Amino acid sequence: MLECIGGFVVTMLYGMSRATGDLDVLEIAPRSMGTLFAEIAGEGGELHRKHGIYLDYVTVAQAPYDYKSRLREIFPGVFRHIRLMAADPYDLALTKLQRNIERDRGDVRFLARTVPLSLDILRDRYYSEQRPYLPGNLDSHDLTLQLWIEAIEEDRETQKY
Repeated sequence: MLECIGGFVVTMLYGMSRATGDLDVLEIAPRSMGTLFAEIAGEGGELHRKHGIYLDYVTVAQAPYDYKSRLREIFPGVFRHIRLMAADPYDLALTKLQRNIERDRGDVRFLARTVPLSLDILRDRYYSEQRPYLPGNLDSHDLTLQLWIEAIEEDRETQKY
């Protein structure tokens, strides 16, 4: 089982048209398969050479505490030996908080429009399930979330006209 996040999920589940050559995963279960899977499916591995896509085991992203309870299977029954599980849209957005590069902000804006994200749920999940476990400067993370929310609110106001 692969717990998927990133552009692949935004593209496959929510319809964003953006190229991505990797499949970002938070966890590989069972853990004992991680090394073998990385050799076969990692960047430069057989899967990458043959199909141009690779598995990227993400160690930087911090998902909200209870994200596993909200995972959703992608393409159920399509693969015989693997299950792809996707983070829900709020958890997916919050995994992008720490890195916060332009591509991440674009993905969050897209999710906010498409799902559409409830800003109250996004804020509540951040404060109750993610913030207590984040490393580093919490004020910086709080500010990032606040700026995201303000940008989404501005975008929604603009879309009304």
